[in-house]
Amino acid sequence: MRTLQSARGRAAALAALITVQAVCAGDAVARSFPFGPHTRNVNDLGNQFVPFHTRLWDLLHGRADGGVLLNWQSGYGTSFLPDLGTYLTSPFSVLVALFPRDEMDLAVYVVTLVKMAAAAAAMTWLLTALRRGADRRWAAAVLGASYALCGWSVAEAVYNPMWMDGLIAFPVLCLAGEWARTGRRPVLGPVLVALAWITNFYTAYMATLGAALVLVLRLLLEDAERRERIRALLRVARTVLLGIALAAPVLVPVFLGTRHAYPGWKREFGPAAWSDVFARMLPATYSFFTPALFLGTGTLLLACALAFHRAVPGRERWAWAGLVAAVALSLQWGPTHLLWHAFATPNGSPYRQTFVLAGVLVIAAWTAVAHAWPDRRALLGGGAVLLAGAATTTWSSLITGWTYPLFLAGLAAVVGGLLLARRGRRFAVLAAVLLIGAQAGQAAATTAYADRQRLNRLDDYAPWGERQQLHADAVASADDWPRYRTDPGREQTTVNDPMTVGGQGAAYYSSHTPDVLTRTFVALGSGWTSGGRALHSLDNPVTDAIFSVGARVHVPRDPHQGRNRPDGRPTTVTRQDVPPLVTLRPHPDASVRLGRSPYRNQETLLGASVYTVPGARLRTEAGAPVPGADRTDHRLAPGRYTLTAECPAGSEVFLWAPDLFGTARIGSGEMVDFRGELPSRRAALAHVGRAGASTAVTVSLHATRRGTLPHDAVGCLDRDRLSAAVAGLKRTGAVSVDVTGNGVRAELPEGTSGIAVLAAPRIAGWSCGGRPADSYLGLVATPLDAGRTSVECTFRPPGLRAGTAVAMAGLLGLAAVPLGRATRSGFRRRGDTKTSSS
Repeated sequence: MRTLQSARGRAAALAALITVQAVCAGDAVARSFPFGPHTRNVNDLGNQFVPFHTRLWDLLHGRADGGVLLNWQSGYGTSFLPDLGTYLTSPFSVLVALFPRDEMDLAVYVVTLVKMAAAAAAMTWLLTALRRGADRRWAAAVLGASYALCGWSVAEAVYNPMWMDGLIAFPVLCLAGEWARTGRRPVLGPVLVALAWITNFYTAYMATLGAALVLVLRLLLEDAERRERIRALLRVARTVLLGIALAAPVLVPVFLGTRHAYPGWKREFGPAAWSDVFARMLPATYSFFTPALFLGTGTLLLACALAFHRAVPGRERWAWAGLVAAVALSLQWGPTHLLWHAFATPNGSPYRQTFVLAGVLVIAAWTAVAHAWPDRRALLGGGAVLLAGAATTTWSSLITGWTYPLFLAGLAAVVGGLLLARRGRRFAVLAAVLLIGAQAGQAAATTAYADRQRLNRLDDYAPWGERQQLHADAVASADDWPRYRTDPGREQTTVNDPMTVGGQGAAYYSSHTPDVLTRTFVALGSGWTSGGRALHSLDNPVTDAIFSVGARVHVPRDPHQGRNRPDGRPTTVTRQDVPPLVTLRPHPDASVRLGRSPYRNQETLLGASVYTVPGARLRTEAGAPVPGADRTDHRLAPGRYTLTAECPAGSEVFLWAPDLFGTARIGSGEMVDFRGELPSRRAALAHVGRAGASTAVTVSLHATRRGTLPHDAVGCLDRDRLSAAVAGLKRTGAVSVDVTGNGVRAELPEGTSGIAVLAAPRIAGWSCGGRPADSYLGLVATPLDAGRTSVECTFRPPGLRAGTAVAMAGLLGLAAVPLGRATRSGFRRRGDTKTSSS
């Protein structure tokens, strides 16, 4: 309370208030959720962050299948600590527990607003710590708000809420660096570093680099001896190393999670055109592959005016101007681009470090204000530089009809406000109104424009509604975990539906999707998006038997997706007799491997032959045969085709067409969609119909894009053989299974021998009987010793033990800091006592 009642506290609160009001106003203008009918769940916000926060809600309320270490709901069993450390370890994330579960979209929106407000307050606090200006703290609040409302924040991080933690981390780490430089708060500094790295290591890494640049400049500007500067650097290094060590229990598993993840897309960095870079500094612009540098005209004008501001010492003026230029150039140069992004070009936006440049610009703007209000010479010089930069944007296609009017109106308001501020306290209120109004107005307009553009350019997902509730109710009615799994099904709202509607599904999308998970599922015929990191449900009776999926939910197509129209199907549940989670298998031949055909791979994992895989003939609509492009695939051009094969009468017909973008059907049967476009999208193996009394099967294909079709695309399933195989696995399978948040225990029949196989992917971290688990063609397995009838397997994310050991060492080091200070202080007092006695 004392902090809020202080002048600095009130300035920080003002910055937070400006930020929240501007964002809400922009969303209201765009009629975006929660102020209108347009969803804000675009891209990863709807597909990842809302589902992950929903699972966090379940964990906090004791309703999740699994725990902090192991997620039984996704990917048939995945590691959760890396996901937790990447998406959910912000202290603000726990606020979702205060909302009803079906209001998770609103909860995530509120958490995002709180993070932006915290970033504004933190930057304001930092500015007033770097240089105190009692009569200009309200200006620090405006600058703090401009930082939180930067284009990077309102256009990109707003749908990647974990990035907002980096927005907070930069001013916090700069503040920790100031404390270390001046020898203050030796314990709180490392704690803040640890908190920043725990909340989101990726943006914390960038924020740490930016804070280091600010600290080096501060050391160069201060009048101190070389020895004092070296001591300051050592204190800073100690603060950072101790902080990162304390964060190691989260950092090491997250790092190893990325090492074990399926490789994402690889992109080559290409710098943006400078006209586009300058255009993104102006309001109401949008682009995915340019740095979103909008800060508001006031901040930009003050930063540009710094070089002409004679009240600021020349050395300080040019130092800050040079740092701004250096950071800006580093965004555009390949080697420094890689340095900012931990030496890996990201799959999405290549300018994720833009918030650091925004922060440096805000500090430079505050440097211009904190000494004294800029005079007319400084405003004229800064205005000329700003207008020259704006003039280069005439060649940019990013400029909109609102950009220049908003820019010029804001410039006029800011200049008027700064000139009034120079005339003393009588005009301070009017000056504040002009500066705050310009900042909030431009930010709200940019927010509204970005809201609309994201909906036009990115995939979007429906917020929680009646469809999702019906889906969740159907899953809950069928759920009997761990006796069997209930898969939410192929028709989904997001790839992470198992986290939102419940059940224990195959679908899973994360930056940490394990490589072994993707490769095993693909070998069995699974589909994917996002280059292999978003796995879709395995809707197939054989894989359901392999993974003990006893209930599968089917819902209508999501009408929110543009390509789908409501198909009128009801929500239904299909049930299947399946083996238990733990089954007994004979020792496999060492030469057995999963191959190319998903039909043969399913049989290998099931341990029985259940498919007929006939040779198929592909012809064009005109009847001409389609030659094979190579030994395995036909080449498809857009058009209609006929695929013929011979299947046993009554068998179920499946089509494997991972690279087909189009439709398939047998006769007048149901049209089945395929959305393959390798390598970014892979269509799943799908049921297309049933063979009749005649053994001839004709599949009509319609390819709307170029692609390929395997020669052995058709598989004919014999249900009787599948039932016999399932019955055999049930006879020798576990008689009881107990699952926990970090493992599974099963009791097997007396006299069993062979290999116990858990129907879960053998991701890194599984151990059985105190030693690393074996892999049975990609599944968790352990051999049974003679007379052994129980199996216990536990999961511990790789790196957790090592990270905990490092954290303990860091904790000891942190405890040694005040102890060492107290010891040195005692020696000094003892020396002073001896001197006075003598």
